[in-house]
Amino acid sequence: MTKKKIARTEEPESFGKSVLQVLGMTAVILVIWYFVFSLVLSNDRVFGPSMQPTFEKDDRLISIRQFTPARNDIVVLKAPDAPNALYIKRIVGLPGDRIVAKNDRMYINGKLYPEPYLNNHFKQADRATGKNYTFNFKVTVPKGYYWVMGDHRDISNDSRYFGPVKRSSLLSQVKLRYWPITQIAFF
Repeated sequence: MTKKKIARTEEPESFGKSVLQVLGMTAVILVIWYFVFSLVLSNDRVFGPSMQPTFEKDDRLISIRQFTPARNDIVVLKAPDAPNALYIKRIVGLPGDRIVAKNDRMYINGKLYPEPYLNNHFKQADRATGKNYTFNFKVTVPKGYYWVMGDHRDISNDSRYFGPVKRSSLLSQVKLRYWPITQIAFF
């Protein structure tokens, strides 16, 4: 009894079918990318110097849209004083906090608030011009609101000028700087 071997021949896949598969996969990836960056993540770019030295102009950031605000979070928010503009600021005060600033020192609920991210060389450079940028204020943050400030305090347009911001104005929390590539950092 002899066994016959059945030869199977595979037909080569047509070029057109390969192109359609690649286009289909590309479309699926683009749709997933769109929904991830519409609902979960945000791709942001820094435009001004108000967060120096933490961020410089043209830094690129990834932030998450769903978050619970906490003190020291760096957030992207709707600018309360400029329609269709976004700001990047640091949350300093939470709802109910009593903030007192005297001679460039900040006290929250009676305790000195450490700010190791501030870099005095910006302040010294500005003071060399003879301008006085010392900030003094007292505020109690209302329920449902947050007090935000830029890290370059001397030039930042922040809650000292436009007041506390609603929770609904806080759009996302910065988690990653991916550009410039030499300064990749997680926050």
